[in-house]
Amino acid sequence: MSDLNISLSTNSRDYVFHKDFTVQSYETGLRGFARPVALLNYLQAAAGEHAALLGVAVSDLRKSGHTWVLSRIHLAMERYPRGGETVRLKTWPAARDTLFTVRDFELFDSGGALIGTATTSWAVLNLKTRRPVKLVNVLPTYPINPERALNDPFSTLPVNETAEYELRLPVLRGDLDVNRHVNNTVYAGWALETVPEEVESSCRLAGLEIAFRAEAFYGDTIAARTARGEEEGCYLHRIENGSDGRELARLRTRWIPLENTLP
Repeated sequence: MSDLNISLSTNSRDYVFHKDFTVQSYETGLRGFARPVALLNYLQAAAGEHAALLGVAVSDLRKSGHTWVLSRIHLAMERYPRGGETVRLKTWPAARDTLFTVRDFELFDSGGALIGTATTSWAVLNLKTRRPVKLVNVLPTYPINPERALNDPFSTLPVNETAEYELRLPVLRGDLDVNRHVNNTVYAGWALETVPEEVESSCRLAGLEIAFRAEAFYGDTIAARTARGEEEGCYLHRIENGSDGRELARLRTRWIPLENTLP
């Protein structure tokens, strides 16, 4: 999808939703900290609950033959919560234009310290045509809080031209969501599986960006292809259809050595 040109709503009334999550043992990695995919699930859950309060949940949209789809996400973490730790998540709609709406997030530890931020861009999809529609034709008005947690204009991510690491996987039923396509968090898991083991064991993921470009469905085979980026500690990822090479998602990850930062 093209770059997002954000225009803020004139309605600036503050409306922030809070949700607490306790990191479960099955959501942690080898070092006992929450996996990035678990945090993405928290973002999705909080966004869904807030959308329901605003009258724009998936169940509301499906009544008119539409649904939400995630276009972009950028997650930046200062540190990861441990298993058993409670994370307070704050989220709000931050902008809305013709085809896209922006939702931002802040993550706090139990002591109130900010440990992460995220910004996301969403579109509304017509379930029959599988094409985005103008938001004004589908969504009611709702409060916009123009404060940005993570100021990302959603510029086009670099293309991964070559693959140093590659993994091919089938799309399983457990990868699907209510829209009957692969859930957005699964793409992140696929990409992270291709990061070299020496990076995974000696670094932590400080930044994750995803641009979703096409849908994947049950029965498909995907190829996750990864190469080092130009910047130190960065990797570029491409998720493509294993049959025809069609690009499904483009990702960029940023890694920081463990000795230079908190886990």
